[in-house]
Amino acid sequence: MGASTNARDGTGASADPAAPRGSQRGADASSATGNADASSARGNADASELGKFDALSSRFWDPKGEFRPLHVLNPVRARFVAERVTLTGTKVVDVGCGGGLLCEALARAGAQVTGIDLAPGMIEVARLHAADQQLAIDYRVADADAIAREIAGAAGAAAAGPSAAGTAAPGPAAAAAPGAFDVVTCMEMLEHVPDPARMIGTLAQLVRPGGHVFVSTINRNLKSFMLAIVGAEYFLRLIPRGTHEYERLIQPSELAQWSRAAGLTLRELAGIEYNPLSHSASLSRDPSVNYLAHFVRS
Repeated sequence: MGASTNARDGTGASADPAAPRGSQRGADASSATGNADASSARGNADASELGKFDALSSRFWDPKGEFRPLHVLNPVRARFVAERVTLTGTKVVDVGCGGGLLCEALARAGAQVTGIDLAPGMIEVARLHAADQQLAIDYRVADADAIAREIAGAAGAAAAGPSAAGTAAPGPAAAAAPGAFDVVTCMEMLEHVPDPARMIGTLAQLVRPGGHVFVSTINRNLKSFMLAIVGAEYFLRLIPRGTHEYERLIQPSELAQWSRAAGLTLRELAGIEYNPLSHSASLSRDPSVNYLAHFVRS
């Protein structure tokens, strides 16, 4: 029980479970404010990660393939969200949506869902599967930073009045501004971006004041190293070897610090346990390996 279910990262594992968080990953909390810098122009993404998942996209909806743990975990994630917000008619964006597992679950619950990912193959698979299921989901190959900037620009133009808006047609994200999205989800992605603190700032910019942000990730400690890396990858082979990199994992205290800096208030923290024998998942009170966090924007 408790084996990791995260299957997004493919950069290799640290040999030292006690190693400190790397300086690149341990960005100062001030970066969560979303201020533009040189890296923001390139987007907060890892090209090698995108390529790996793009290559696997055709097998995303195989419930017994490489993404089997995500298929098992998805009902738990969707229920966690649905029990904390009213989804009917709610505007939701899933950042790092992959092939659309969570998007489809939220759409079936009545939400107006947008899914964004930078892997074109994943978005194509998501669109095809949604069409086959007759679900209206707005999938985009898009960068979360760019959409946040578009929303901020549209909101600023609206506040300045019609003359400031110019004649250019607004983008799809701008049509949702001001207020943007009611709910933002980001599952199994934070530990795979170059700057997770800045990504938290971006998520905060996407959600309206009073809106909700849901994040899932993996803790960084000896137990998570043994279960998420040694157990899940090398012993049980639930996911491919090298799926996780220890230094990229995120402690709840780090996540809380970045979120406070971004104007988000932590509402709830819950653990997720995965039973590798029965291939089942459930919520728990233990966030020492996989965990979910619920935030509200101030």
